[in-house]
Amino acid sequence: MERISTVRQIAQTKGAEAVLLTFLPDVRWVCGFTGSNGLLIVLPDGAHFITDGRYTTQAQSEVEHATIHIASGSLFEYAAENGLLAGRTSVLYQADKLTVSEFDLLQRRFSAVTWIGADDLLVHVVASKSPEEIERMRRAQHLTERVFEEILDVIRPGLTEKEIAAEIVYRHLKGGAERMSFEPIVASGPNGALPHGRPSSRKIQPGDMIVLDFGCHLEGYASDMTRTVAVGEPGEEARAVYEVVLQAQQAALESARAGMPSADLDRTARRVIEDAGYGSYFTHGLGHGLGLQVHEWPRVSHTADYVLPLYAAVTIEPGVYLPGKFGVRIEDVVVLHEEHAVNLTSARKDLIVL
Repeated sequence: MERISTVRQIAQTKGAEAVLLTFLPDVRWVCGFTGSNGLLIVLPDGAHFITDGRYTTQAQSEVEHATIHIASGSLFEYAAENGLLAGRTSVLYQADKLTVSEFDLLQRRFSAVTWIGADDLLVHVVASKSPEEIERMRRAQHLTERVFEEILDVIRPGLTEKEIAAEIVYRHLKGGAERMSFEPIVASGPNGALPHGRPSSRKIQPGDMIVLDFGCHLEGYASDMTRTVAVGEPGEEARAVYEVVLQAQQAALESARAGMPSADLDRTARRVIEDAGYGSYFTHGLGHGLGLQVHEWPRVSHTADYVLPLYAAVTIEPGVYLPGKFGVRIEDVVVLHEEHAVNLTSARKDLIVL
């Protein structure tokens, strides 16, 4: 009920009599529905959740604090035909989550309504995680760490990146994950210089550095972790770069807290990498928020212009990528408190040589 009250308060601040939520992660955050088709209408004196017949039983078991409606066709058409916004003249909607055709339908079917569009409608309230959400994320992160430890016994020369990725997926699902957060990144040797390189048929070779980036969804919440390991002796340059990235991450972990500008946290790590002469090879932001989605607001970036919110869960993942040679990235998930950050990741970070 508290989350529906939060939505009502947002509506009041925007001068709206009702709110239409169509973005499924936000619908889930407010009322609990985990299916793939649904919308939520929040009124001052109630709420209506609409889905289709595939989710009748699921909605009854999951949805809280809203009247459940089962539509046989368009959910928007159902809302119009059943007068779920009757008498409402101003409705707040998620402008960045609707297609042009969907908004056109709303305007035609609810001609008496003034639609008040808002981008990023719930991102700030969703970003601040509750203790229960943090605990779920901790469990998801621990599952990913366990898979990492198991994978270390699997990796060897001659195995392909795709074979390692398949093991990562299998072991997560076997361990209880609902699904992967994203397609695992297994990038060896020169492929490691691609920050989001997809697993290929390249075989692991002695001396390779391997970037391993993966996560899962457990109890709805995402994990995300990157470690870089070596298969055999990687050489002095790789060891030196690894140490720079590790020092950059440690500097950011020690500085991270709620209330600091996002750009300042990014610069804390970026400065270490720049001072070592690798600044042009750190080609992305320091991190991102996560929760019900693996990529949420806030971004942790030198281009961001906002402060980081209390109890946000964010990744800290500096990297250096040397084209044609190798890449190194190290990623943890932390929760931001007023004076410090709590690290949800405990997997070892010394350079592992297999």
